[in-house]
Parts: sequence; C-alpha cells; structure tokens
Amino acid sequence: MISFSELYSHINELKQVNLAQRRKQALRMKKLAKSAAFKKKVERSKFRVASPEKIRVKAQKLAKKKVLDKYYPNYQNMPMMQKIKIDAIVAQKYGGMINKIAQRSAKVVKKKELLKVKQYRLRKKEDA
Repeated sequence: MISFSELYSHINELKQVNLAQRRKQALRMKKLAKSAAFKKKVERSKFRVASPEKIRVKAQKLAKKKVLDKYYPNYQNMPMMQKIKIDAIVAQKYGGMINKIAQRSAKVVKKKELLKVKQYRLRKKEDA
C-alpha cells in the first residue's frame, strides 16, 4: 500500500481537475462525511499533530488562497468553469510564488496545528 508521503511527493496541490471530477469529489465527500466511521476518524485526528507532509499541503492551500485573494478577489463568487480556468492560470503563472509562500508559511501552520491539538486535548479533558 502506498503511504501518504509517497502519494503527495508525486502530486502537486495545484493539479487541475475538470468540472465533472470536481462534482464527483464533492458528492463523494458529502456522502463520506455523514458516515460514523469518518466522523470517528476526524475526531481521532484532532488529537494528533498533522504529519510534515500534511502540514506542507495545508501551507500550499493557504498560499494558493493568498494569491487568489490578491489577484482574483471575487474568486468565490465566480462560476465553476471560470474557477477552473483561473486555477489553471494560477498554477501556471504563480506556481513559483505559491511554493515560496508555502515554504514560509509552513512554520506558522505548524504552530497553529500544535496550538489546535493542545486546545482540543484540554477541552476533552475538561469534558471528561
């Protein structure tokens, strides 16, 4: 079985997906989010600090969001087809910038992750 780090070493977060793939992913996640097993998995993951690979992915997403907010402020209100085109432009035109921002923001993401886990553990201890 392939590990998470091996999978993400080959996949760039800025990969392009078409409209049908996006819809299929959305439906799959909507269905999955309702299952008890998935809810329990999410609950358990809140106790653990994310791996460096996952932190890198979170930093990459944060960096992409910063670039989108700067160059395409009304991205959230755009139709899906326009978002797909903009994603392709952003990946091609601003890919280097996103990687640099992601590298710098990885430290911040890690600190936030540690703080989030610490707070969740405290909250769970108080409830018990």
